[in-house]
Amino acid sequence: MSQSAAPCQISEIVLGTEFILSHGQVIKNRLFKSAMSEQLGDKQHNPTLGLVTLYQRWAEGGIGLSITGNIMIDRTALGEPKNVVLDQLSDLTNFKAWAQAGLTNGSQIWAQLNHPGKQIPNFICKQPVSPSAIALSRGLEKGFNKPRALAEFEIEVIIDKFAFSAQLAKQVGFSGVQIHGAHGYLVSQFLSPRHNQRTDQWGGCLENRMRFVLAIYHKIRQQVGDKFPIGIKLNSADFMDGGFTESDSMAVVQALADAGIDLIEISGGTYESPSMVGYKAKASTLKREAYFLEYIEKMRDLVDTPLVLTGGFRSSKAMQEALDTGATDFIGIARTLAVDPDLPNKVIHSASYRQSLRKLTTGIRAVDKMAMFDVVWYEFQLARLAKGLSSNPKLSEWSVFIKTLFAAGKYSFRKRRA
Repeated sequence: MSQSAAPCQISEIVLGTEFILSHGQVIKNRLFKSAMSEQLGDKQHNPTLGLVTLYQRWAEGGIGLSITGNIMIDRTALGEPKNVVLDQLSDLTNFKAWAQAGLTNGSQIWAQLNHPGKQIPNFICKQPVSPSAIALSRGLEKGFNKPRALAEFEIEVIIDKFAFSAQLAKQVGFSGVQIHGAHGYLVSQFLSPRHNQRTDQWGGCLENRMRFVLAIYHKIRQQVGDKFPIGIKLNSADFMDGGFTESDSMAVVQALADAGIDLIEISGGTYESPSMVGYKAKASTLKREAYFLEYIEKMRDLVDTPLVLTGGFRSSKAMQEALDTGATDFIGIARTLAVDPDLPNKVIHSASYRQSLRKLTTGIRAVDKMAMFDVVWYEFQLARLAKGLSSNPKLSEWSVFIKTLFAAGKYSFRKRRA
């Protein structure tokens, strides 16, 4: 049965039910691949053919909608060394192949557009930019340099770059774009009173702090037209004292919904407080497998915009239970797909399917902390899939640590995107 943005009977919605966005794009099921850091850009920051192989594999595995790993809008502002950049200097050849691969098997693929702001490791950039000249904390100041505050004209330039990248994404064949507004990147920095302490029209009250993301949305809309889908990944909260709160988030959601955004994915946390990977999650939350369900239930009462709930899902039972609440329209999954690209087909066809992800550890706490296995181990799995190989759930943590250390030295273990 087809599902539009208007609600239908909860009992009729299952994981395999299609969804029709307000402008007519059909998403064939309720399974949504959330962005992961692939680290598969070449030296010129164009996509390698490995990304083509990887996203075709996920499409063949049954995913309804894939969101790419963050594509940077500015090649002078990279979050990681092997980021893909989509701008006026990009070679569009492999972008076109990537987008086409993501449309295999009736799937959709959207390009996630991002600017890291101050979340750029210090071995990449000596002086990053941010709304205000405020450094990251909680030990991250060792790996990230203090930023300088953006001038107003620079803010306008960045807004234009988001729009230009979105125009290119449409040109090369992506079926939509997603603004990365979560996890402490630049859009998230503007929204947070902890990181945005400007006194001009871009800071201060929430109305001013959300001006940046709304300007990005409207500028993209001007470039891509009314029928091209635009989504956003947004924090439910930053989970930091003095940061972006749940009430702030609710207000931003309402403003974006009123502006006409097509899809909202809910996550949470930042590098300083990584709730998106279950950091300090309560036992009851982990058992339910849905990190931000309580928040999205409140949000559903405010807006009719299609919603995505991402974080923690491992079983078809938990996914279906989240859909049954009526609070979310899509189930966001990520690391499970790095281990098993056929997961969508499996959970759709088996109500009892469950995938277990083991706790990754070398047994030495200091090594675990340095290695960041929640990101790096999964990047190794993505690299295998990108080569046309099967994933290796038994891949040794020590093997990953040693190979990464020898490949790129200590810089490989600087804080990475989650």
